[in-house]
Amino acid sequence: MSDTSGKSAGSDGNTSYGHKPFKRSRSHFADRILADGQDGWPVEPGRYRLVVSRACPWASRALVSRRLLGLEDALSLAVTDPVQDDRSWRFTLDPGDQDPVLGIRYLSEAYDAREHDYPGGVSVPAIVDVPSGQLVTNDYQQLTLDLATEWTALHRPGAPDLYPEPLRAEIDEVMEGIYRDINNGVYKAGFASTQEDYAEAYKALFARLDQVSARLADRRYLVGDTITEADIRLFTTLVRFDAVYDGHFKCNRTKITEDPVLWAYVRDLYQTPGFGDTVDFDHIKRHYYQVHTGINPTGIVPLGPDLSGWTTPHHRDQLGGRPFGDGTPPGPVRDDERVTPVDRV
Repeated sequence: MSDTSGKSAGSDGNTSYGHKPFKRSRSHFADRILADGQDGWPVEPGRYRLVVSRACPWASRALVSRRLLGLEDALSLAVTDPVQDDRSWRFTLDPGDQDPVLGIRYLSEAYDAREHDYPGGVSVPAIVDVPSGQLVTNDYQQLTLDLATEWTALHRPGAPDLYPEPLRAEIDEVMEGIYRDINNGVYKAGFASTQEDYAEAYKALFARLDQVSARLADRRYLVGDTITEADIRLFTTLVRFDAVYDGHFKCNRTKITEDPVLWAYVRDLYQTPGFGDTVDFDHIKRHYYQVHTGINPTGIVPLGPDLSGWTTPHHRDQLGGRPFGDGTPPGPVRDDERVTPVDRV
């Protein structure tokens, strides 16, 4: 994501949102980091750097997965400025405006190191090979699945199984509908260039949200009785919904806070270690409202919504379920990776 569509087209591309048909690009760099190194990139502790924007829902999947699995020491983290310039994602949050490990000012430099004059956009999440400085992958769909299944030798003791083999077919089916109509659906509505395209995306989005709400009415998690990859993927859209998608993307039939089931579900996850402690509402709002100048030309960032409800009781534990299965919660957030608590935003 950069324009939150998976591609970064620079400032000209940002002004074009809402003026041309929206289509999400496939990940161009789809190498995989595997336990056996079959793609040429073996799993090794300390070799790779995960580059994210805390504003981006696709990158946030990787943030949640990395934390739940306890990969902080094995896979270092670089966080970009939520507001891009015409060269896309930049490391202006770091001293000297450059990433201290990769020594680069823009993520595009890692893309160029991999493929010079690559004509596509610069997206996050991205994993960069530290020794060579080359981008390894920007495949946001596969990346977290590999963290869950290929990096197991580096998982913390007690790490949950986020993609349990007996449930994979069901998880994949649930995730496919959520991706098409919710994860990607909010963008299809928000970046629609015609009333008809907008209406189609809007209707599909809320039909799927209603379906998911019904599914979660009597079960704590989407598949099985523990947190899985499916919950991570739904969470990263729901947590942004009222803050940006409801108004900025015109997904305004109902807020998540107005659906008792979804509101309790997303609060349950938010209050689960590994979820809410990766969320930065300030980054989220500033990125969407300041970068998407095609649909918000003033760049004004709204002061709301009120975030105080995120820490209120959800009572979802009454449905049973065990968040981490036979495992344990992740430990405290590292000092250098803390985000601003909601009561201070």
